[in-house]
Amino acid sequence: MIKIDVRKALARGQFAGDIQTEFQADGSLLEIPYVEFSSPVAACLHYEIAGDDSVEITGEIRFSLKGACSRCLKETEQTFSGEVDARYVLRGAADEDYRYTGGVVDLSDCLKDAVMLALPMRLECGEDCSLPAWKES
Repeated sequence: MIKIDVRKALARGQFAGDIQTEFQADGSLLEIPYVEFSSPVAACLHYEIAGDDSVEITGEIRFSLKGACSRCLKETEQTFSGEVDARYVLRGAADEDYRYTGGVVDLSDCLKDAVMLALPMRLECGEDCSLPAWKES
């Protein structure tokens, strides 16, 4: 997964940077029947290392889902996006912060959380779909 080596960045005097990457999302995150990820998750991130060695991560993720519409079962595909806003600390932080050790920030958890928050409750085709004939009586 995507990592930031805080020690190397500080040694180079690099206190901020940008990361653009793609990764495969775990299909087990999806709870919508007959739907799957149809693209890798694209992440555009910015990080800043503070004086206390905390690392702020901000940015956006984008991914596509394809599968059966939750209403009419027609095949559909849609793109979704979500925000990334995380803070990594070395130790002794509030519960909403992520922790890192060994001078390396592993972004796996915050990116997984961002994908989960961006997932829809259901996938709909967006058309004026009607229920299947077998449901209408």
